[in-house]
Amino acid sequence: MGILKEFRDFALRGNVVDLAVAVIIAAAFGAIVSSLVDNVITPLLLTPALKAANAQDLDKLQYGAVKYGLFLSAVIKFIIIAFILFLIVKGMKSIEKKKIPPAQEASSTDKLLIEIRDELKKP
Repeated sequence: MGILKEFRDFALRGNVVDLAVAVIIAAAFGAIVSSLVDNVITPLLLTPALKAANAQDLDKLQYGAVKYGLFLSAVIKFIIIAFILFLIVKGMKSIEKKKIPPAQEASSTDKLLIEIRDELKKP
């Protein structure tokens, strides 16, 4: 019974549960980003560019048995997803910077310590 209790304690530890939740949320977020790339960005940006380069069927490009078109498609999709995530994180950081912490009034002890510090700084 000791090993089962240890396993239960390990599996239900906060870090493991938090990690499991993060993985599930990341998978859901990945589906959203993939849908954004596949259904919005690719038709708006990538499809016209591929038509201009006469490479509409990028997935079907191959050299003998090597299907390098699928690889190129995956690389392009990765770059687009990485750029979108970069923009999202950058936007979140800028919003976070705009938050101004509420001003805290100094307690009487803090005021006293500030006065002592100021007195000690005087020559």
